[in-house]
Amino acid sequence: MTSVERAKTLKKPPVYVLGCGQSISHASISSMPNLTVTAAVRSGAQAYKMAGLAPKDIDVLALYDAFTINTILFLEDLGFCKKGEGGAFVSGGRIAPGGSLAVNTNGGGLSYCHPGMYGLFLLIEAVRQLRGACDARQVGKHDVALVHGNGGVLSAQSTVILGSQATV
Repeated sequence: MTSVERAKTLKKPPVYVLGCGQSISHASISSMPNLTVTAAVRSGAQAYKMAGLAPKDIDVLALYDAFTINTILFLEDLGFCKKGEGGAFVSGGRIAPGGSLAVNTNGGGLSYCHPGMYGLFLLIEAVRQLRGACDARQVGKHDVALVHGNGGVLSAQSTVILGSQATV
């Protein structure tokens, strides 16, 4: 990270942090208040508020998919669909390559790689998408990306919204 002024002098186009949020809901999965709701509800709300944006404004999503259910939980908790409608929301290829919602364009942790600490790869992919540097996997509209990571046992959630030059 650097200042806007310095970023403009670098070789690659800058990407801007528009909003961010973090939330922790529990320490142990056995004390998770609700197994179908994560603290992404709160971290996402914080990030949207700071950025002045809503789910409809997001072009690219990078979601930490350590388990297959995570993607659906986070799509619901971050407001892309109603709670309980995630399965229907992703059916028919909506989030598949070329689908109407660009999610985990590098394949995600379950298909691309999962070294045990996947979060940085989410940020790298989002920055590449915002810069238009993804070649065959580049999505058409790519000015705003939401990156969401989780840690612990679905306990710690972190959301950041990034933007291209067009967003500032």
